[in-house]
Amino acid sequence: MIKNLVVTTSAIALALTVSFAQAKVSQEQASKLGSELTPLGGEKAGNADGSIPAWDGGITTPPAGYKAGDFHPDPFPGDKVLFTITGQNYKEYADFLSAGQVKLFETYPDTYKMPVYQTRRTASNPQFVYDATKANASRAELIQGGNGIKNAAIGVPFPIPQNGVEAIWNHILRFRGEGIQRNGGQAAPTSSGDYTVIGFDEILFVKYSSPDATPEALLEDNILMKFKQSITSPARLAGTALLVHETMDQVREPRQAWTYNTGQRRVRRAPNIAYDAPGTASDGLRTTDDFDMFNGAPDRYTWELKGKKEMYVAYNNYALHSGDVKYDEILKPGHINPDLTRYEKHRVWVVEANLKDGFRHVYSKRVFFIDEDSWQVQVADMYDNRGDLYKVAVAHGINYYEVPTHWSTLDVYHDLNSRRYLALGLDNEDKVYDFSVRPNEKEFTAQALRREGIR
Repeated sequence: MIKNLVVTTSAIALALTVSFAQAKVSQEQASKLGSELTPLGGEKAGNADGSIPAWDGGITTPPAGYKAGDFHPDPFPGDKVLFTITGQNYKEYADFLSAGQVKLFETYPDTYKMPVYQTRRTASNPQFVYDATKANASRAELIQGGNGIKNAAIGVPFPIPQNGVEAIWNHILRFRGEGIQRNGGQAAPTSSGDYTVIGFDEILFVKYSSPDATPEALLEDNILMKFKQSITSPARLAGTALLVHETMDQVREPRQAWTYNTGQRRVRRAPNIAYDAPGTASDGLRTTDDFDMFNGAPDRYTWELKGKKEMYVAYNNYALHSGDVKYDEILKPGHINPDLTRYEKHRVWVVEANLKDGFRHVYSKRVFFIDEDSWQVQVADMYDNRGDLYKVAVAHGINYYEVPTHWSTLDVYHDLNSRRYLALGLDNEDKVYDFSVRPNEKEFTAQALRREGIR
């Protein structure tokens, strides 16, 4: 359901025809950031009927009484449901839904619903990220046919995107802090609702987002970020670990990955931890490049920037994030508990990725709906090699206002064929994300992975 696409500025309309080699925008265009456009490139103004308000800076200070380490209290406790989209009335709202969202209503007509609330444009970043984004706008470039970038650091690389691959790089490199420790896990309920929580300890070190990062140093080192994941439960999987180094120029040096297997008690290089390899302990319900809605090299697809649309997306999901909610309250047969979700109307970029001839992937086409205020992919529709809808992924986001950043608190991957789903990011019964960590790069070596696995 992308028929109501609109391209919202003449500069963007012109830019859609520009080649990768001409990716940089003019100083005149870049000057719109922070005035006509938000500092990250969204439209600052509201929409015509007022259902999407103007962006006023987002959340810039935490609520009174909040301290880092707390579950984030809802900044809008008085907001009420305006209306609910259900299996009985979804066709009335189809222009503001993706094809995958429509399919979820058709698959679960009696239980799936979207409670729609007042739109709150809460997304925000620190000022140094805005400053870097403005600098990137007139210098950042795609390289290697879009399979890498240069002349960018810290901020969004392409806040005024000229093609689809620039837009997906904005998602990959959106600001989420420099270091993030995550404890929690994922669950894949059966059709009857039974599940086992797979516990994870994860740490992400984003060199690209370091306040002292420079384009020159990043390109020389050729590392964007490093990620380490260890399974903590259940016992049969505990100790299994993964290490990934994500590169800036992925042709010069592709992603580097290693795994530690507790049975073999050894670290192995893992070149297949990419693309459509099954995600860690996911029961085949997501691919490796589904993680974080999309990650990794974009080289197997052609990318088209279709324009923008207004859409109902999961936003400000503080109830779903709450430490007062138990996993049993979230995880239900078929889909998560819709009463804990919050949907709002936002403008999203629509990016369509089609598999290139001669390449293989379980998804022949993917359509990404990317929040204009944060560059977070909100919804992803995935199609199989027959061209049929196969999976639908939904990111339920909040503003982590101690950073600040808009990021998902729970990603849900729906398999329409098996009628199962994977809920990734469960932390309600664990610790919230810790953005204060400053990892040492020595923690992200194969030797460190082996030492931790043995412990």
